[in-house]
Amino acid sequence: MKKLEEYVGSIPDFPEEGIIFRDVTSVLQDAEGLHLAIDTMQELIADLEYDVVAGPESRGFIFGTPIAYNNRKPFVLIRKKGKLPCETVEKSYALEYGQATIEMHKDSIKPCQRVLIVDDLIATGGTTKAMIELVESLGGIVVGVVVLMELAGLEGRKQLEGYRLDAAIVYPGK
Repeated sequence: MKKLEEYVGSIPDFPEEGIIFRDVTSVLQDAEGLHLAIDTMQELIADLEYDVVAGPESRGFIFGTPIAYNNRKPFVLIRKKGKLPCETVEKSYALEYGQATIEMHKDSIKPCQRVLIVDDLIATGGTTKAMIELVESLGGIVVGVVVLMELAGLEGRKQLEGYRLDAAIVYPGK
């Protein structure tokens, strides 16, 4: 059986020289790789008690929904601004070159619900921190974050001090 890391494509010098791009699509395109990714992420949070799973578009949907389904939990969408039809709450955050805004339906998290955030990747931690703040603005309690990959060299974990973060694969570089 292959290790999970073997399913991740590594593309050197993309998007710029010196960067190794970790391609999640190669995991998704392989049935065994996808199965192993979901199982590994679930094992990492097996001891965690949570009421709701939340994840950002688009890859957080891909990994979060099966975890929610397998554990009989609801799944909450976190989307880019302007994509949700009902009343929303939003959080803006800085990107390397500019700014982004994410939203959730205002009624998607109830006060004191324990929330697990699921995504494919943590890099600088900006998006993840914004998701945590968004959940907390609705009264939710973020009990953990689980990701497929962590780019430890970008130090995103520092943005999440005080929160549990589990990663199926940790790459030391960027």
